Amino acid sequence: MDTERCRALLCAVEKGSLTAAAESMGYTASGISRMMAALEKEAGFPLLVRSRGGVVPTEECRRLLPYFQEMIRTADSFEQMTGEIRGLARGTIRIGTSYYAYYDWFARLIKDFEAEYPGIRVEIVDGTSTELLQAMEEHRLDLCIISRREGRYNWAALEQDQLLACLPEGHLMAGKECFPVRAFAEEDYIELYPGRETDNSRMMQECGVRPKVKYATSDNYAAYAMVAAGLGITCTNAIIGEAFTEGVRYLPLEPPQIIEIGMATPETEEMSPAAKRFAAFAMGRFQR
Repeated sequence: MDTERCRALLCAVEKGSLTAAAESMGYTASGISRMMAALEKEAGFPLLVRSRGGVVPTEECRRLLPYFQEMIRTADSFEQMTGEIRGLARGTIRIGTSYYAYYDWFARLIKDFEAEYPGIRVEIVDGTSTELLQAMEEHRLDLCIISRREGRYNWAALEQDQLLACLPEGHLMAGKECFPVRAFAEEDYIELYPGRETDNSRMMQECGVRPKVKYATSDNYAAYAMVAAGLGITCTNAIIGEAFTEGVRYLPLEPPQIIEIGMATPETEEMSPAAKRFAAFAMGRFQR
């Protein structure tokens, strides 16, 4: 089975569109369509449901996704290992981060890494910590910078962060030294990433607090803009709040909510040669 066709299928499923997959992989839309037709012919049944809104995997395709992912992982490892044997460092690494405070560090890191290993391509993926860890466990990512989660993987702590309450500057509690976690249940709350597991949602659940949600958004800037406008309050990681200060006030929570951020990598035997090189390179140069 052609692994490039498998790669195109996974890209189409991830992006929900053959056109978007074509743009991402550098193919024409008709070229991607022909690849999917050939893959479906080889499988013996449809793999995608096509509509004006894009594509979604069929039930049969969903059952096969782990196998497609494993085929690509094996093919990439083969390419990288043969390159290692020939004295060439080659391959593609997909790294994820939940915190855009790390983007500048990643940009500098990738520049230095590619200068030393020009044959290795690096891609950055964003998402919540829970989503990125799941992607790594499914071999869709090679490593990720996340807050610590339960799971079976290698962990290298990078720094301690904390959750903060984000209030309008004119809020009655803006001058206080801390914000009680229980108070999230009493004020209009702007929920970030609704329906997805985040540091905020995990903290609320652990503290037994049900926030009084009035607004919801998956855009951090939108949340802070609404807070600054006096529409409500929200909760955020300190390293994310660093980028948004105008019109808002941050308070530590009571009780304090400390978040450990680090680098998660698969167990060593599951890492590709290129990913091992990058992880070692990154740990030796961490300075956000």
